[in-house]
Amino acid sequence: MRLIAARMVMLQICLSAMPANAEATEDANGGAGGEPAANVVSVPGKSDLELGRQLAQENCARCHATGESGESPLTGAPAFRDLSKRYPVETLEEALAEGIITGHPDMPEFILQPDEIAAFIGYLKTIQTGE
Repeated sequence: MRLIAARMVMLQICLSAMPANAEATEDANGGAGGEPAANVVSVPGKSDLELGRQLAQENCARCHATGESGESPLTGAPAFRDLSKRYPVETLEEALAEGIITGHPDMPEFILQPDEIAAFIGYLKTIQTGE
């Protein structure tokens, strides 16, 4: 049940950022048609918060504001500092472990390792603006 909830949350985030004229396509395996397989991300030797910030920047910043200030580059993409206004950021853990899969082609698919998930979630918690 938590996995379904986590995927629904990620889908909600991504669909809210999807341009109005974008079309979702899936191949027979349930992925975006013609898209490469998910990247498994691993960056050794970083502090947890630095690693979390780096993962957010490298994987998410082309659409989302990933820091404590600034606007998201993609209109409609929620700023990461405001995610806790929508749901507990911990609900992303399972989706990150399973691989972020979205209903639109602009969001990359990636899978994080357990220590990277903890760093990413930890970083998200440090930038939340609150209720």
